[in-house]
Amino acid sequence: MNLDDAPAPACTICLGPLYEHELTHQACRPCADRVDRDLHALAGPDGLYARLASSLRPGSGSGGPVVSGSRTPPAPVRLDPLSLAARGGVVTILQTWLVDWHEILGYRHPRWEGDLQQQCDQVVQRLRVLLPWAAEQHAAFDEFARELATLVRQCRAATGGEKPPRRIGVACHCGRTLKVTLDTPGTRCPDCGTQYGHSEALRLPLAARRAA
Repeated sequence: MNLDDAPAPACTICLGPLYEHELTHQACRPCADRVDRDLHALAGPDGLYARLASSLRPGSGSGGPVVSGSRTPPAPVRLDPLSLAARGGVVTILQTWLVDWHEILGYRHPRWEGDLQQQCDQVVQRLRVLLPWAAEQHAAFDEFARELATLVRQCRAATGGEKPPRRIGVACHCGRTLKVTLDTPGTRCPDCGTQYGHSEALRLPLAARRAA
């Protein structure tokens, strides 16, 4: 095969082209930065994980009281935030990834100290320290990024957090209107199959509004 025909290196998350200094990386800088923001959003006294504890009571974080037509009394706690906050949820998933990273790097097994909130803060801090290495060399960094993004979305939904980002219509070169957000990792046109990375998607012209 002619080397000129080989596919150009691309970010494994948004599938957009990598800059020259990123050619050996798994992810582009904007995608790595979004992963870092997702990690930061989980930790701390005001983070998403801490807010799960105040969302356990039925009716909390859901915009109103629970109404049921059944005679069966509701569960004493909301199961969605409980499953995220308990062992096996957010903290355990992040710890599993950190163990994997340590093993690849030849580091000793990480130690967990304190309650789950403290462990959340510890594992997030350590993952953020190792994030530049992972974005460059970890073969499953795209899987980590997507699983982390899913956890963040689930935590926001369970805590009645931020509204979903506003979607805007942009025009693909083939004329198809694509819906993107400012945080979109990328998008693919279903008509012509063109793949746009994060920056490419945001540079597309706004789609013309249809007359009512």
